[in-house]
Parts: sequence; structure tokens; C-alpha cells
Amino acid sequence: MSKFSSIFRTTVVSAGAFALGSSIALAQADGPPSEITNWIFQPAFDSTDAGWDNGLMPWVKAVEEATEGTVKIRVEPAGALTSGSEAFSAAVAGQTDGYAGWATVYGGEMPEGMLAFGMAMGATSPEEAWEAMWGSPDYKIGDIVQEAAHARNLHWAGWSDQGPNAMFTKFPINKLEDLAGKKMRAGGPQAIFHAAMGGSPVSMNAGDIYTGIKLGTIEGTYWDTGGIDDMSYEEVIQYASLPGWNPAQHQEIFINLDKWNALTDWQRAQIDGIFESTYFETSKMHLDGVDHALQVLKDSGGEVITMTDEETARMREKSISDVWPKVAELSAGNAKGVEIWTQFLKDKGYID
Repeated sequence: MSKFSSIFRTTVVSAGAFALGSSIALAQADGPPSEITNWIFQPAFDSTDAGWDNGLMPWVKAVEEATEGTVKIRVEPAGALTSGSEAFSAAVAGQTDGYAGWATVYGGEMPEGMLAFGMAMGATSPEEAWEAMWGSPDYKIGDIVQEAAHARNLHWAGWSDQGPNAMFTKFPINKLEDLAGKKMRAGGPQAIFHAAMGGSPVSMNAGDIYTGIKLGTIEGTYWDTGGIDDMSYEEVIQYASLPGWNPAQHQEIFINLDKWNALTDWQRAQIDGIFESTYFETSKMHLDGVDHALQVLKDSGGEVITMTDEETARMREKSISDVWPKVAELSAGNAKGVEIWTQFLKDKGYID
């Protein structure tokens, strides 16, 4: 559990940020409404993805319990209502009531989502990510993301650290130069990182990655470590190189803002109140899956490479100099977020 104190949060829709204190207490005093709200969510993935059982579904259960059954959520897999790539936009438009996935990795609909997804060589753990995004008043990068979400008719309501988003390849990576010229599947921020390291990023649907590696169309992929065995990547790659481009990749949950506003103050307070607890619960579930997935790779004859501290520092330095500015260019919110992330890493002693 977080070393930071738990605090309930409620949303001030006009400001796009969490408000603390007496407003929550007043909302909670109202109690549950008599009517039941039924929502349908479709994430960007199906039930085989680690984000289903280790991210979205525990949050759904917590929401239903926290609202005492007055909010019920049915989750449909990607493709049931719309394609995975269109799922974010469907929640924006109100075609679905909510979405889980990555706000900006593949569709590019919300650049500020990169701040929540995780910066290249940024936070190294759930605790660090939480401190920068919500836990410390010195940073509060989460407010930037929430404001951007509200501007797109969404409310950011859930978050989960999926562990390291590492490199899974047919070739060993011991230093950043080993990525030069290599064709790897990479989307959004991953592609920016891979190109900065001298590689050739390839856009490819998730369902095509296995075959692409097997046929040699690509030489590897960036993926959340705990999910590689779900995709059977151990059958086609030989190496996992850690900490990867993003030591703490995150997945978000969004609710259509109109549907969010239709709830009572009490219901909104209850849902905001489980944001932190479900973050650390699901993050632990993902991290537990990392060890299992890497053991599956080892058992299949693969090798796990842990880059040295010196090489990790070099990759972080190059990421901050070559990748972060490209993220900052995408929006004013991103520019502010990158500025705060930079200060956070300085305060942690990772950079001068």
C-alpha cells in the first residue's frame, strides 16, 4: 500500500480537479440514491489482456461495492460494441459509458494521456508515480490530465501501474545503441522513444505482433511485461530487456462526463474515494504478474537482461533530452507536465 496517506477525493467538474474536505463529507451524508444506474464499458482490449483481470474488473467491483450497488457496470470486450482503437472515442461520444486503456498511445486523441501513461524512463514504481501525479502537493500532474479529460467529455476515474513496459526481442539489448536500426512494433510514446534510440518503429495491431515477429517482419515489440505470456510471446522472442523504455507503464479508466455528472454527489464521492485504493491494489496485481511472466520466458529458454545502472542512467538522460521535448510539443498541458516531471526526477536525484 502507498506510503502516502489515503485521502478521499471528489471532482469539481468546473475546475477539472479533485476537491478535498468538507464537500466530500457532505456528499457522503446524502447516502445512496434509490435508483440504480447501469453502465456499459468497453475497454481497448479483451478479456485475455492483463488489464482485464488485474486492472479494470477489480475497479468495477470496487465501484459497485462503494456505491452500495447503485452503480452497476457491464464490461464488454473490445470488438463487442466497437473496435479497440475506437473505444476511447466511443466513450467520449457517449456511445459507451466508459473506457479502459491508454488515452493516447494508439489513437492520439488526448496528448495529455502521455503524462498518465508514463514518461520514458520516468517513475520507477507505483509509489513514485502516485507521488508525482496525486500524492504530493508539490507536483499534482494528475490535475493536468483530469482537466484535459473533462475538456473531452470524460472523467478520469481509475488508474493502474502495469509494471515495466519492456523490450521483447530476438536480439539482446544491453545498451541503448543495441536498438539502432532495429524494427520493433511501437505505438505513440513508444514510437517516439524507439526512433530517438535510432530504431525503426513499426505500427501494427496487437493481434498481428506474434506473427510479425515469427515471420521476421519485426524483430521485437514493446509490451507490458506481465502480459507477455498472455500473448505467448515467449514462443517467438528470446530476450526480455529491463527496465525497458518505461519502468512504470500505466493504464487509465475514463467515464463519459455526461454520465458522471448524472450521478448524485454521494455516488461521485464514493467512486472518487476508491481511486487510490484500487490503484495500489491493481498495481500490485500487475507487478505480481511480472515475475510469473518472466519465469515463463525463462522456462521456454529465453533470457532476461537487466541493464546496468550506468546504462539505465544513459537511457534516461537520452530520453529526457530527445523524447520528453517531443511529448511537450503536443500541448500546453504536456509542456507543463513535462516541466513538473523533470523537477520530480531532479528532486528524486535521478538527474542533476
